[in-house]
Amino acid sequence: MRGLATILTCVLLLLPVGAMAQGFSALARVLPEESRLSDDGSGVQLELGLSQGVPFRVFTLSDPRRVVLDFQEVDWTGLDAATFLQAKPVTNVRFGGYVPGWSRLVLELAEPMQVRSAAMEIDRETSAATLKLALAQTNAEAFAAAAGAPYDPRLDLPAPAQIEGPMPRDTEAPLVVMLDPGHGGLDPGAEAEGGIAEKDLMLAFAYDLGERLVRSGAFEVLLTREGDYFVSLERRIAMAHQQGADIFISLHADSVTEGMAHGTVIYTLSKSASDVASAKLAERHDRADLLAGSDLSEADDVVTDVLLDLARQETHPRSKALAQSVIEALMEQGGPVNRRPLRSAGFSVLKSADIPSVLIELGFMSSPRDLDLLTDPAWQARTAQSILNGLLAWREADVARRALVRQ
Repeated sequence: MRGLATILTCVLLLLPVGAMAQGFSALARVLPEESRLSDDGSGVQLELGLSQGVPFRVFTLSDPRRVVLDFQEVDWTGLDAATFLQAKPVTNVRFGGYVPGWSRLVLELAEPMQVRSAAMEIDRETSAATLKLALAQTNAEAFAAAAGAPYDPRLDLPAPAQIEGPMPRDTEAPLVVMLDPGHGGLDPGAEAEGGIAEKDLMLAFAYDLGERLVRSGAFEVLLTREGDYFVSLERRIAMAHQQGADIFISLHADSVTEGMAHGTVIYTLSKSASDVASAKLAERHDRADLLAGSDLSEADDVVTDVLLDLARQETHPRSKALAQSVIEALMEQGGPVNRRPLRSAGFSVLKSADIPSVLIELGFMSSPRDLDLLTDPAWQARTAQSILNGLLAWREADVARRALVRQ
């Protein structure tokens, strides 16, 4: 199976000769009326109609079992997941942007299956294309042995490299803030009636907050994503390190399925969650990353690594102080904040050892009151200004604390 995935990656990304004669633009449209997922009892057949042929690759992943297809690049407008999902061995389907220039479709499997065949047929007269994928039943051992993503530098992170430690930063220079709008692409996050998606709200808020931070003169701002595409949790952390970020802020507005939650909550990292709700929220974030096609089979357990724990002895108090400063600023402007606004959990996106990191749940889309605020431009502006005020106060206090530590 891994061999098949590699062959498809190498051959199909080079494009068939007939397809090259047609020429490709940067974007293909899905044709919903010509797309279907069916089950004949012995296997699953996927037919995906496209306005034109595009390079693609296919592979499988474990825990949970998934089939992943990457395309360069597909507009999924009009394809309805519920209508499309008509094969019992496939329990869930996701599709959307993956990284800029690439799209992804993920089929979550109820049982182990292997790729029997995969091919893209292109109509020479119209340039329209049909991707045909056939999945056959297999056993768990064979599936696990074959699962894994082929490496592609256009889609995947490079292997870790040894780097020198950061140079001491001028305390008067702007701090680099990495803003992380949650979710994106094929991972919409929480959703509400009227087509409101967490990924869109957070991207818009990140742009507003980022502009305020830059205008203050105290911060430089980078974003983990600048559009509607997926960024894995691992990549978000890696980007912060690669760009030399001083602060990492992840922005979210989740929903809760049990009970009711209101108001802003700020999370810092901990091995054990401060409460059951926080633990479930962290698990849901990680699971969304998995269902979007991230391969974590060879990822280290960074939380239990001794050296990283040592590095966090300095970083963790700074993260808690950052969270506290922002909460105080939010309360000064009237909130609303949650009755327990400071919490902790094992969010993967907060696992940077040397960058103060917080995750801000601006509100909960499952709360009608919070949803009204999250979509209110005036509330968004007040909240962004409060976060800026909290960061400014934290920066001043952090410089003073670090000077005392050096003495």
